[in-house]
Amino acid sequence: MVHVDRRTLLKAGATATAAGALGMTTTGTASAAVPTPTIHPTSEWGARPAAGPIVVENHKPTYIVVHHAVDPPMNNDFSLARAFYVSRFIQDLHMDKNGWIDSGQQFTNSRGGFVTEGRHRSLEILRGGTQHVQGANVGNHNSEVIGIENEGLYSTVDVPQALWDSLVNLVAYIAHQYGIAPEFIKGHRDFNSTECPGQVLYNRLPELRTAVGRVLGVSVARSEAEWPLLKPGDTGKKVQLAQQFLRASGFGVPTDGVFGKSTKDAVAALAVQAGLPRDTCTAAKAADETGFLGADVWPLIVPSGRSTAAWRADLTRA
Repeated sequence: MVHVDRRTLLKAGATATAAGALGMTTTGTASAAVPTPTIHPTSEWGARPAAGPIVVENHKPTYIVVHHAVDPPMNNDFSLARAFYVSRFIQDLHMDKNGWIDSGQQFTNSRGGFVTEGRHRSLEILRGGTQHVQGANVGNHNSEVIGIENEGLYSTVDVPQALWDSLVNLVAYIAHQYGIAPEFIKGHRDFNSTECPGQVLYNRLPELRTAVGRVLGVSVARSEAEWPLLKPGDTGKKVQLAQQFLRASGFGVPTDGVFGKSTKDAVAALAVQAGLPRDTCTAAKAADETGFLGADVWPLIVPSGRSTAAWRADLTRA
């Protein structure tokens, strides 16, 4: 059985981060007329006090990360009161179940298009534009990301128009405040092995980048390929390649291109060995994500000697 030490894990993460930074390319002149969205602070929706000190990173975030909240379950209440309820629900879940000091995400976007502050001080620090509040929404990357929870489950259904419009406005404002290029708008699954932000919303991220670029007045360069997400039940060439890499790493899995139980068990064991974070957002409540093979697992199994970008591009085409 392969042993993955902490140095290997951190090196993989650093490689992915460096590759992403090198991929930033924008052209055009940014517009100064970026609308400031209405963001309801923690004091408005009845947030509990944080259970510990809020960490303020003395640098700007590198990425804006999109999530889907999954819980509480979706309904047709699009009111501001519902948005406040969702914010309280998520904070309670993150503090009482996950044991975090506060809401994990910096901001929450409701199905009615209302934006609330998540973790305390996030709005204050965002307005400053030079630092950012450290959240707890992307495992092993929280010092470099700012996260947005979008109310709802978007694995098979699309987002309401009001949510989409407020998401575009919020992301554009964050990008403007921090000078983040649209190519650095990511989904949670671009960092961790999770379905989040749901396949439907994830598929719309290129559209989101284009829309944000339009607000900012910049052209959006093509984003680099991301690590594919493989799940139990998947079949095909990508699965077969993953199985071959797992076998080369010491796991006795078949190479039949079918993501069955043995492959799932091997990926889950590897994740535990490497100390990868699990259940880092409520997406895991929609389906068991144990054994998902995504952005934090691929770097541990692909052969060395090639860049992260090259592997991601090849796997995308496979």
